[in-house]
Amino acid sequence: MVYLGFILAAVITVFAAIKLSTYADTIGEKTSLGGMVVGTIFLAGATSLPEVTTSVSAIVLDSPDIAVGNVFGSNMFNLLIIASFDLYYRRQQIFKNAGKSHIYTASIGLLLATVALLALSLKIDYSILGIGVDVWVLMSIYGLGIWLISYLTKKYPEEPVAEPEEYNLSAIPLKRAIIGFVIAALFIMGAGTLLTVTGDQIAVITGLGASFVGSFLIAATTSLPEAIAVLVALQLRNYNLAIGSILGSNLFNILILGASDVFYRQGSIIAAVSDVHQITAAAVGILSVVILYALVRKPRESSIRYAMPSVILVILYFISSYLIFIQ
Repeated sequence: MVYLGFILAAVITVFAAIKLSTYADTIGEKTSLGGMVVGTIFLAGATSLPEVTTSVSAIVLDSPDIAVGNVFGSNMFNLLIIASFDLYYRRQQIFKNAGKSHIYTASIGLLLATVALLALSLKIDYSILGIGVDVWVLMSIYGLGIWLISYLTKKYPEEPVAEPEEYNLSAIPLKRAIIGFVIAALFIMGAGTLLTVTGDQIAVITGLGASFVGSFLIAATTSLPEAIAVLVALQLRNYNLAIGSILGSNLFNILILGASDVFYRQGSIIAAVSDVHQITAAAVGILSVVILYALVRKPRESSIRYAMPSVILVILYFISSYLIFIQ
C-alpha cells in the first residue's frame, strides 16, 4: 500500500502538471507578461508546490534531512531535466533560441547554491524569529534576485519570439486559464503531501536513509511537475517558458528552506542536517555553472558541438549522485 500510494501521488502530479503548463502558456500569451516572466515566477512557483508540502511535512515527521535533501536534490534534478530535454531536442537548440534574460536567473541560482554550500559547511546554529540566520541570508538574496531580474528585464526588453501558428492557444479564455492554473496547482500541492508520507515510510522499509531518499527518490518525484511542464512547453515551442520554469523553480525552492525552518523548532535546520548535503549543494553550484555557460556562449550551428554542455551536465549529475550514495 505504501508503494501504491507513492505511485498514485506521482500519477496525479504528472496529469496536474500537464494542465498547469498548458494554462501557463496561455496566460503568457494573453497577457503582457510573456513566457520568461510566467515561467520564472508563476509556473516555477506552482511546480515547486510539491517541494513545499514535502519539506514541511518532513519537518512534521521530524525528518529534517528529507526536508533539506528534497530542496537541494530537486534543484540538482531540475538541471538534469533541462539538460536531458536539450539533448533530446538538440536540433531545436533550446538555449540558443531562449531569451538572454535567463542569464540573470541562472546567475542568481549560482549565487544561492554557493551561499547554501557555505551555510552547510559553517552550520551557524543561530536563529532570528525562529529562522536560522543562514536561511535569512538565502531568502534575502532570493528577494533581491527576483527584483533584479524584473528590473533588468524591463530595462533591457527583448524582441518577442514569434510562435508557430499551430501552437496558438487563443481558444482557451484567459479567465479559464487562470482558474485552471490555480486548481491544477492545488492538486499538485496535495499530491506532494502524499509523496512525503509514503516516501518517509519507504525510507524506513528499505533502510536507504532519510538523506538519500530525500535527495533522490522524493526529490525526483517532486520534480515531476517541472519535467512535464518543460516537455509541454517545448512541444508548444515556448523555450522561454521551459527554461524559465526550471531556473525559476531552483530559485523558489530556496524559500522552502525558510518555510521548513519555521516549522523546525529545534534551532537552525541547516545546522541540524547531515554533512552529505554539502555534496548536493556543491553539485547544484557546479551544474549551474554549466547551464550559465550554455546560455552565454556563442550559438553553435553543429548539433553535436551545441550539445556538449548538456552532455557534461548529465555526466556530472551521475558522478555527484554516486558520491552522495557512497557517503
